[in-house]
Amino acid sequence: MGKAITLRKGFDIKLEGVAARSLADAPATDLVAVKPPDFPDLIPKLLVAPGDELRAGQSLFFDKNQPDLRFASPVSGEVVEVVRGEKRKILEIRILPDKTGNRYVDYPIADPARLSREAIIERLLESGCWPYIRQRPFSLIASPSETPGGIFVSCFDTAPLAPDLGYLIGLEPENFKTGLLVLNQLSNNHLHIGLGRTLPDGLTVADLEALGSVHVFEGPHPAGNVGVQIHHIRPIQKGDVVWFVHPQDVVIIGRLFREGRYRADRVVALTGSCVDAPQYYRVSAGQSVRSLTDGRMKGPAVRIIQGNVLTGKTTSAPDFLSFYTNQLTVIPEGKEPEFLGWLLPGLEKLSVSRTFLSWLAPKRSYALNTNTHGEERAFVMTGQYDRVLPMNILPVYLLKAILAKDLERMEQLGIYEVAEEDFALCEFVCTSKIEVQRIIAEGLAYARREG
Repeated sequence: MGKAITLRKGFDIKLEGVAARSLADAPATDLVAVKPPDFPDLIPKLLVAPGDELRAGQSLFFDKNQPDLRFASPVSGEVVEVVRGEKRKILEIRILPDKTGNRYVDYPIADPARLSREAIIERLLESGCWPYIRQRPFSLIASPSETPGGIFVSCFDTAPLAPDLGYLIGLEPENFKTGLLVLNQLSNNHLHIGLGRTLPDGLTVADLEALGSVHVFEGPHPAGNVGVQIHHIRPIQKGDVVWFVHPQDVVIIGRLFREGRYRADRVVALTGSCVDAPQYYRVSAGQSVRSLTDGRMKGPAVRIIQGNVLTGKTTSAPDFLSFYTNQLTVIPEGKEPEFLGWLLPGLEKLSVSRTFLSWLAPKRSYALNTNTHGEERAFVMTGQYDRVLPMNILPVYLLKAILAKDLERMEQLGIYEVAEEDFALCEFVCTSKIEVQRIIAEGLAYARREG
């Protein structure tokens, strides 16, 4: 293991409501849903209809542009409804789970080290596990026809209230190691594993070094972002493609080869200052949000977010967990006006710029709400972005190039290296209240379309 990579830029947002290291099974849910909109640029073609009986791991639909790319049911049961939106766009495939437990599509148990790369790809495509593998640039599902310059797995997360990935990996360390072995085969021995200050539970440095290159990162958020790690290990140039996989998805891939089935249950952290006793819950993929939040929230007005407060999406109790969701955050809505606003000392307010006296207590946690404390203003040069983005990129110039739709300039300034989550802190500290992540998303879409 080489020398640690220390990142000075960034900021840790300490919030109340960290999940305790306690795991429980989530209550059973009446419906499970798979949502095609979770997958950008997907054109789904259905393989099932209402009334069909399913086994867990059976294909529900495939991508019209890539017919080999299939998406499987996380549970066994009956298809009860296909929810459509405008122009008959498929929004959800709702499944009534079996009450007596899952029945699985069986696959041969296999040692990935004894399989060819082509055989591994075929197994991942057939089982529905391939969508867990995504690529940079653009954060899309990886193309099985390409060979990446490397595959990256970040074993720690520094986002606000993020799940303790070391704890989650430690729940199934053997499946995690098997999943890493699969990825190492796919990458032709170019697997990169990012670690934080501590090792995942149940694993040693020798375990990880036997499976890939280990890199240690130290520093504040966003040190745990896989995009930041890629930038410091193997920067992406135009035409390059690298893949990345979340540790929980690595575990699911490992189960496929060690257990011979697509077992898509995962652990979700229920976090936030409006949660009674935040902790971890084992859930079925696509389970209803209500089954996790009912009876566990406090406060008259709350916002439920799938993900963390910086990059997550607002959801509601009737919704279903998205395909890549590993965290639910519940925080207060910030609808009430504030008397005197910034004129008060602000001991209860988090301040990056030392506007408020909260900087005197750096280890304090806060119960922040959704109030943005102002509306969008003129886009000015303040240097704020540069202090929280640990990448060799000029963020303001890149954003202005995107707004001007200057593709050549965007490429020179590193559009292919970034994703929305890498700029989330820039949006958080922005005095002008600019929707930075939206601009980055538009820039990536434009670069993919025109470049």
